[in-house]
Amino acid sequence: MGGLKIGVIMDPIEKIDTEKDTTFVLILEAQNRGHEIYYLELADLFVRTGVAAGRCRRVYVARATPHYRFDDENTRSLDWFDVVLMRKDPPFDLKFFFVTHLLSLVDKTRCLVVNDPLGLREANEKLFALNFPEVIPQTLVTSDMALLKRFMAELGGEMIIKPLDGCGGSGVFYLHHKDRNTNALLEAATNNGRTYTMAQRYLPEVRKGDKRIIVLDGEPLGAVLRVPREDEHRGNIHVGGRCVQAEIAARDREICRVLAPSLQRLGLYFVGLDVIGDYLTEVNVTSPTGIQEINALDHIQLESRVVDFIEKKTSVLGQR
Repeated sequence: MGGLKIGVIMDPIEKIDTEKDTTFVLILEAQNRGHEIYYLELADLFVRTGVAAGRCRRVYVARATPHYRFDDENTRSLDWFDVVLMRKDPPFDLKFFFVTHLLSLVDKTRCLVVNDPLGLREANEKLFALNFPEVIPQTLVTSDMALLKRFMAELGGEMIIKPLDGCGGSGVFYLHHKDRNTNALLEAATNNGRTYTMAQRYLPEVRKGDKRIIVLDGEPLGAVLRVPREDEHRGNIHVGGRCVQAEIAARDREICRVLAPSLQRLGLYFVGLDVIGDYLTEVNVTSPTGIQEINALDHIQLESRVVDFIEKKTSVLGQR
């Protein structure tokens, strides 16, 4: 097929870690296949009389220093692109929310948006998992501190709490009924009863690792275990979690089968599932990462599978 024009909406490219960043290897793989890559940040996007557009620069990347260079800036309708990759990292704030509405104006018969803006709005990375009660641990979402304390008692006196808009392990706490900080932590997490928080049964299997599963069009591609430090309950790489090779287990495939119809319906083509033991804990849809860690451990190139999918999906659009 001919080279695609791919717009990538992302965080500042100068700040990315080229050894870990998933967006970087997706760009590199697409570039190596002859596709044209254009760089945009959220502030570059705008709408004029119903037409979504953006200031963009063609970007060239390499595993070198510097790792990128730009051509001159141009302004383009987003429909000018064959593909738009929405790879802006969380948090999902109001600006991100408004941009999903802007992206909804893109003509889907001409341009593939990954992930679909409707799916990004619908699938809060914490709350979306609640649609699949058969594969998640016991969970409570509330702003009521009394309810939270009763829930913890029902669970045997320990649980995890996390903010609904957090990312990278930020604001995730392990609570135990003997900890004298419990009331203060619940007050902080709920803003004294004004803010919803999520509480889940503590899964001791987390000591063996929090598994990140990369899922493409409903199918698992690869996985990595993020093992927490001895002084941590969180396995997130951002807080010092150690990456360990992991297989995709039968239970992981079952979880993917449960989620696949909803992911495909919402256009959530590229997602990252977080699984502890036998339970799904989060569904990461904004800019899931983990490809480079899996590649290094399994000696594969998952980004090639993702670009294969994009090429196939856009070839179908071109036949309409």
